[in-house]
Amino acid sequence: SQIVQHTACNGSSGLGLYSRPFIESFEETPMLVAVLTYMGYGILTIFGYLRDFLRDWKIERCHVAREREEQRDFVPLYQDFENFYTRNLYMRIRDSWNRPICSVPGAKVDLVERVSPDYNWTFDYTGKVVEGVINMGSYNYLGFAENTGYCADASAEVTMKYGVGVASTRQEMGNLDRHEEMEELVAKFLGVESAMAFGMGFATNSMNIPALTGKGCLILSDELNHASLVLGARLSGSTIRVFKHNNMQSLEKMLRDAIVHGQPRTHRPWKKILILVEGIYSMEGSIVRLPEVIALKKRYRAYLYLDEAHSIGALGPGGRGVVDYFGLDPRDVDVMMGTFTKSFGAAGGYIGGRKELLEYLRSHSHSAVYAASMSPPVVEQIIASMKCIMGEDGTTLGRDRVQQLAENTLYFRRRLTEMGFIIYGNSDSPVVPMMLYMPAKIGAFGREMLKRNIGVVVVGFPATPIIESRARFCISAAHTKDMLDTVTIPPCLAQNGYLFHTKDIKSVHLWSCVLPFFLPFYSFHFLVQRFPNLGTVLKIEKMGWIEKIKLTLVGYPPIPLSGGCM
Repeated sequence: SQIVQHTACNGSSGLGLYSRPFIESFEETPMLVAVLTYMGYGILTIFGYLRDFLRDWKIERCHVAREREEQRDFVPLYQDFENFYTRNLYMRIRDSWNRPICSVPGAKVDLVERVSPDYNWTFDYTGKVVEGVINMGSYNYLGFAENTGYCADASAEVTMKYGVGVASTRQEMGNLDRHEEMEELVAKFLGVESAMAFGMGFATNSMNIPALTGKGCLILSDELNHASLVLGARLSGSTIRVFKHNNMQSLEKMLRDAIVHGQPRTHRPWKKILILVEGIYSMEGSIVRLPEVIALKKRYRAYLYLDEAHSIGALGPGGRGVVDYFGLDPRDVDVMMGTFTKSFGAAGGYIGGRKELLEYLRSHSHSAVYAASMSPPVVEQIIASMKCIMGEDGTTLGRDRVQQLAENTLYFRRRLTEMGFIIYGNSDSPVVPMMLYMPAKIGAFGREMLKRNIGVVVVGFPATPIIESRARFCISAAHTKDMLDTVTIPPCLAQNGYLFHTKDIKSVHLWSCVLPFFLPFYSFHFLVQRFPNLGTVLKIEKMGWIEKIKLTLVGYPPIPLSGGCM
């Protein structure tokens, strides 16, 4: 495989736009791993068609919603073929998602235990609670998702005064004084003229982009942009062109072509060119090359829409996002968008920019005109947490949390790299993707980590490329060093790394990739516990690289399959 590193620093790359090293690492998928991954999906597809055949002939029970026999001649309500992935691939690992929690989503969470009697088609709750699970999946970057402390007390006080619901839109009877204060604070925090808040982060993108562009406009979108940006671009009716992820050469070529050729057929100039990028890309852990994007935007006189959902609060010395991280002028970004759902422990989103822009959106955005106002306790959570970050609460708690998040991020990424795992993204990004590749490992890795009282998010196709399934860790300022060590030291992540061959991935063996697909129990453990002679693992020896990649049939090692990691 090949490790691709993008490095830019002042005077060496990016036209001297960077005042600090900018390092991102992406390792290309090894050829053997790619072939075996495609083989795994191929086997799943073949068996999926076989199981669909058995269901059609009533040999296997069908759990899927279907039309009744007397309605077969009607226009179908359920597209069986379109749901093929859900029936035959997703259901095998469905237990890795939608796990119900019954506590604050802080550094540790309590999970409601559930079991499935029919291979993840339905779940039964046992009535037990799995307590103290280390939470490596929530976007609680600064640890403000809590039920005690300054923010929680302020929200509780406002709830007693204003209630929970507003029961109106902002334009009618739902504009509270707390809403006005929040928007003024957001504008001050971002360093812009004005700001506006919305009740839903997804709708902040999907409902406001159509208000900014329309027919005759061109949108240049990063290929890894969030679904909300993609939906907003499609709803706008604008022409959409996609450039390679964080690739400034690709973006500049599209800008140049747009200026030279204009609109298709008529060749008239575009009414508007809007560049859509994110601060931190939540699946890759990469940070936008904002200095170069701004330079291109100025050169070709385009507009820039920056989505800081994951970067606001999590980057920069003052927690003000990717603009603060690079030391840039917020006025160079035309539309600054972000959410309150992550670093602030609340809900909703915002847009900041020039006063004229925000006045326009107040009367033209569907999300502003028709949506109900934000709940008062949510608004107060935003105000309290933002004041805490800015230091206006009279303490250094917010600044300390921003610094702690940066330290935790560097420590955790360094630990994974030293252990030999393949991780993606920028060294300063609190989103840490660890590559799994094989579809069989998606569910198995999540289950094994949960057995060790660690909750992780596993992601696969179609949310990622088909050969790039991964586990995604989200670092929080609330995590202690002991918690991060518990995740990374044996017998937790290290043992799972050897067990599922996510370490030294170039040496992966065929058995570990293919056999799980033939089993009704979707864990490699079930096989090796009952047939020890088939246990095929890597014998990692402290010798040369040839010995490291040597495959040896050694039987299953004595690794505990349950219990904690301490």
